[in-house]
Amino acid sequence: MHFAFNISFSLFPLLHFFLSCTTTESGHDLKCTMPNDLMAEYYEQRASSGLIISEATAISEDGCGWRNAPHMRTQEHADAWKKIVDRVHAKDGLIYLQLWHMGRQSHSSHHPNTKRVVSAGNLPMTGKVKTIEAEDAEPEVPHALTVDEIKETIADYVNAAKLAKAAGFDGIEVHAANGYLIDQFLQSSSNNRSDEYGGSMENRVRFLEEIIDALIADGAYPANRIGFRLSPNGVFGGMGSKDNFEMFTFVAKRMNTRGLAYMHLMDGKGFGWHNMCKQVKCMDMKKHFDAPIICNVGLNKDSAEGMIRSGAADLACFGRLYISNPDLPERIANNWPIEPEAEYSTWWAPTGEKGYTDFPFYEEKKQ
Repeated sequence: MHFAFNISFSLFPLLHFFLSCTTTESGHDLKCTMPNDLMAEYYEQRASSGLIISEATAISEDGCGWRNAPHMRTQEHADAWKKIVDRVHAKDGLIYLQLWHMGRQSHSSHHPNTKRVVSAGNLPMTGKVKTIEAEDAEPEVPHALTVDEIKETIADYVNAAKLAKAAGFDGIEVHAANGYLIDQFLQSSSNNRSDEYGGSMENRVRFLEEIIDALIADGAYPANRIGFRLSPNGVFGGMGSKDNFEMFTFVAKRMNTRGLAYMHLMDGKGFGWHNMCKQVKCMDMKKHFDAPIICNVGLNKDSAEGMIRSGAADLACFGRLYISNPDLPERIANNWPIEPEAEYSTWWAPTGEKGYTDFPFYEEKKQ
């Protein structure tokens, strides 16, 4: 049985030790977006996963929208990330960087230079967004990216990939899930464009295809070190479209031609299902995508084993359980007790290592 343990949910406890940062007229204070030593300890503790996929990491200032989440847009970011990567590698672990642009899920306070949020179209998100001060706010009407701005955004992805390579990451994952920018292009409920990036399925997948093709052409990573993440069933970010089954199986066919490392499919119910169409499951995507498929969201030991033994998925991915169980692979392999998910409120608390790096290993608990 093989597992890929994803710790992208660690983004929430990262807020523990960034909260002292302030912002400047030019946007985020650079130090507020910089990976640090406590993060290095967190990732090092979980290096036995086999493959770590990092928390979502902003490719640009326009792409960010969560206070004090890490970025990968300057050499200083790459240098800070390298300290983390080196510690994971020293424990014989592998780590991919997840490339992230929030699109309309952001708030204009994060972007003082442009004073706007962007998306595929001009349809605002439902629910609430977070300001630069981490306060709830109403979603804003987004600016629909122009074709030239789309090209600039693709260049931001390429720049982030180059920096990831400089930092020593083993590969990259393109975050096209959870209602973030790429997902906003893919889904008909958020993409109301009438140009070559909107309307038909061929047009809506074009942005993702051009990002992937630009990353491959740049050569920082070969295609088989580039993965991507999808969430066709989720409601997070106000998502859900009536044609998602047809659209996302079409995406699988198009991505299958590029020799990519994997498809990371969030087909579980951890973020809720929109129920607007037939659910897209790993087995559906297996019919169209030949590279490994990673299953994710709400898995436990039994459901993960079932997915893999049935052939529906090739790897299982864990997030929330991995916060409270730094030795999760060993606990699963040895049938040791698995601690419940960490209390949600602690993910946001400014308490340093508490609720972040202080979860005990099972052997330590026995002493």
